[in-house]
Amino acid sequence: MPYEFTAQVWKTPPPGVWHFLTVPQDLADEIDERTTGLQGGFGSVKVEVTIGSTTWLTSIFPSKEAESFILPVKQLVRRAESCEAGTDVVVSLVLVGFE
Repeated sequence: MPYEFTAQVWKTPPPGVWHFLTVPQDLADEIDERTTGLQGGFGSVKVEVTIGSTTWLTSIFPSKEAESFILPVKQLVRRAESCEAGTDVVVSLVLVGFE
């Protein structure tokens, strides 16, 4: 079952170069419930993500600061989809190994 949402790309503070999206709280709560006891290191959850025409495998990670899961968006994806910090993107996210 894919989760679909819109989120804004954000960048870690300088000298940070990492870009992330924050999973909406209601979806994060549902994902956490579905994966409790099955999460990987640091509470990670493997996912397949699609933004625009780009699909890739990665993991989402719990963030105390965001009170949600955060999703890293690598440079290759940002270039292919013309998105940087401050850009809203439509995300399709599928849990890997939980269907």
